[in-house]
Amino acid sequence: MMRMKLSKSLIALALALFAGAPKTAAAAATPDAALSALRGESGRLRAVIARAGSETERMLERLFPNALLAHAARVPGLYDLGSPASDGDPLVLLSLVPFEAKRGPTLHGYHLGLWPQETRAGSRNEYAPPEGFVEVTREAAQMRVSPHFRLGDFVTHDQADVWPKYVALRTPLIDKLELVGAALQAAGKADSLRVMSGFRTPAYNARGVRPGGGRAADSRHMYGDASDIFVDADGDGRMDDLDGDGRVTVDDAHWLAGLIERVEIQHPDLVGGLSAYPATSEHGPFVHTDVRGRAARW
Repeated sequence: MMRMKLSKSLIALALALFAGAPKTAAAAATPDAALSALRGESGRLRAVIARAGSETERMLERLFPNALLAHAARVPGLYDLGSPASDGDPLVLLSLVPFEAKRGPTLHGYHLGLWPQETRAGSRNEYAPPEGFVEVTREAAQMRVSPHFRLGDFVTHDQADVWPKYVALRTPLIDKLELVGAALQAAGKADSLRVMSGFRTPAYNARGVRPGGGRAADSRHMYGDASDIFVDADGDGRMDDLDGDGRVTVDDAHWLAGLIERVEIQHPDLVGGLSAYPATSEHGPFVHTDVRGRAARW
């Protein structure tokens, strides 16, 4: 997973944490080395997301025996793993509420809807449902999961008055977004990447599904590994003029998509779907990116 030289045990730990597979060799990793791996290929991750009782959590308990006791009462499922980054932000564990805790379309009063895998019509869907959900209180929404992104950036844009909310989110997506931000800086642009749409509940996603266009019925947004993004250095809420032609058009989205393709070449473990979209009456041009594990273009 990492591009730096790592011991086999550390590679096993990184694979286990990002892919969810049990890797007993990771027990040999030191806490400092593990923290380096857990910060991702960008080195900027501030959160580990794992299901309660999972092999990942058990590995963290072995590596950080005291950290899991430091539960932050105001942020459910949050544990400080210590060793702050250079910006002072700690690395934290966000413990997932299991997918099985859903009761039909709802989870603790928050309306999610049904994933294709929960219906007969979706029985052949190629994707596994999310492993679980991060519980997002008002306080947790402000928590940084990386230097440039907060947990609330990925929450579905509905049910404004319902708290807590629940979000499916995978750390490789955050890692990829931070790498894109670093690539923007390297290209002489401001690292001002914004998430227009992150996790979308099936209920919310279904509102935009229509024949001949719109959202995909099995959108990756429902699985926590996709985002619609744009660059907004001037703070006007719309895509910037990235190609320097004095206008903001879909060409600027294509410019950003080209940058993301180069990031994927350098970091093939983070490959996924990619497409540029034009402006509408509701928003400016944007790019869809995800980390589904295989290249997809449309």
